[in-house]
Amino acid sequence: MSDRREFLKLAALGGGAVFMSALPYEISAKVDGKIDPLAKGDAYGDFYFVQLSDTHVGYTGAANPESATTLKKAIAAVNALETPPEFIMFTGDLTHTTDDPKERRQRLAAFKEITSELNVKNVRYMPGEHDASLDAGSAYKEFFGETRYTFDHKGVHFVVVDNVSDPGASIGEAQLKWLKDDLAKQKKDARIVVFTHRPLFDLAPKWDWATRDGAQAVNILLTHKNVTVFYGHIHQEHHHMTGHIAHHSAKSLIFALPIPGSQEKRTPLLWDSNAPFKGLGFREIEAEVNEATYKIQELPVTKA
Repeated sequence: MSDRREFLKLAALGGGAVFMSALPYEISAKVDGKIDPLAKGDAYGDFYFVQLSDTHVGYTGAANPESATTLKKAIAAVNALETPPEFIMFTGDLTHTTDDPKERRQRLAAFKEITSELNVKNVRYMPGEHDASLDAGSAYKEFFGETRYTFDHKGVHFVVVDNVSDPGASIGEAQLKWLKDDLAKQKKDARIVVFTHRPLFDLAPKWDWATRDGAQAVNILLTHKNVTVFYGHIHQEHHHMTGHIAHHSAKSLIFALPIPGSQEKRTPLLWDSNAPFKGLGFREIEAEVNEATYKIQELPVTKA
């Protein structure tokens, strides 16, 4: 991974956004209790994954007149990465909301078809409120399975928390108990990464940029020393700390949204025909064992 470290250093010198989040971790090689084939042969090496978010397949509007091709361009950019990521995570709002159950399933099917073009086949998903809040995730589950789950990769315990299937923007008592029970099985210094769609803290509640019982989830997570949260929903890069827990939001792949609380409504930023895809992107997240950090590199939709 030394070539990737050098790339990140050069990107930082050239003005690229590189955010370092402390996350030391030890090594294991199990996924859902089974040996992870990707962990064999490089169990003590660095690894990186890619986070994509808020693709909103089915959206049509002035905020992105090229919405029909934006996700495809992003996939082409991911496929062009010199070193393939070990896995890819989509953090919700795979599709744009619709009241029509048939149309919802068509959009989910279209998203699944488009993302099947990814060269990396270890791809994981979670819903956003656009995918799941109108039917408690029923249609989503038909295509992608459970809305909450865990997996382990090279010593990092990943937890996917569903804070969107409840239309009231809550995690719910049952899932909070599930989270608490899961973490009780982990050592206090275990290396834990949490994926959510909405932020777990009150970023901008009047814009629905919060989780009603997110503070309860954070309190559960605070019992462990090494926790990092990655989320989507707000369509922009944002970094926040709750105690020793770092929270990092990802850019969208459909349209950008304004700075939290900067205006009355969270209307999409205007499309700039002179700079198409401005404010859109995805990220590489590199875990480095020796430096005990996560390095986040923001990348544009297009390869150029």
